[in-house]
Amino acid sequence: MTRTTATLIGFVAVLLWGVLALLTVGSAPTPPFLLNALCFAIGGTLGLVWTAASGGLSQLRVVPVQVYVMGTLGLFGYHALYFSALRLAPAAEAGLIAYLWPLLIVFVSGLLPGETLRRGHVFGALIGFSGAALVITGGATGFDASALPGYMLALACAATWTAYSILSRRFGAVPTASVAVFCVASAILSVPLHLMLEDTVWPSGTLGWASAILLGLGPVGLAFYVWDIGVKRGDIQMLGTASYAAPLLSTIVLVVAGVAAPSWSLALAAILITGGALLAARASLKVRPNSKVG
Repeated sequence: MTRTTATLIGFVAVLLWGVLALLTVGSAPTPPFLLNALCFAIGGTLGLVWTAASGGLSQLRVVPVQVYVMGTLGLFGYHALYFSALRLAPAAEAGLIAYLWPLLIVFVSGLLPGETLRRGHVFGALIGFSGAALVITGGATGFDASALPGYMLALACAATWTAYSILSRRFGAVPTASVAVFCVASAILSVPLHLMLEDTVWPSGTLGWASAILLGLGPVGLAFYVWDIGVKRGDIQMLGTASYAAPLLSTIVLVVAGVAAPSWSLALAAILITGGALLAARASLKVRPNSKVG
């Protein structure tokens, strides 16, 4: 598999995260942690079935325990912190802080062996962040000091996903099938939080169950497997910058579905995010030519 192919596979995760908001809306009124448990259970179970069918279960037995702990904390921790942040702070501002993770990935990945951080990566990520800010903040009126605990949780959320992605790169020899175990463990951990903090409300009707199942198959399932391939074998800096397309795609999907209204800020965000990604891609091409990565 070439570096470019792995990067493109990783970008599939960004495309899947683009429908996360629409499917989440469709799954209402199921509370977050119950939805988390359902989706991770679906994604994890399918991953284990695929691993068994391909004869890869034996690989899972030799994966170090610390890798399973790291992966579970990454997937479960990110979502737990994100949901908690949105309960304690305005959604737009908390979401913007949480979406610092692509920028952090670009910066921190420059410290990894074999990686080079160029000005194009930095400027591309900053331009992409400005575009994402336009989408995420929407009609936000400013940061509220009383919501500081929520903002801090959102920052911890961004740091968690950054650490998960960077450490996945460091454990490049660990098979992607291990993500199935991360998902199942995350589903199990979501159950007690649901029982402690939420009322049990199952998805409603065909639309609700279809949305929950599709979430488990895509944005909270397949996305983690292809992201693992991308950050381990692809251009992690390019992926970081390109990830700003997720909130843009999410908003476009909501507009097409009639849930949100189109705006000039959305068009400007598209220009900024696309421009930032192109700038980062140009910088990546200067660093190294396409090569085999395994």
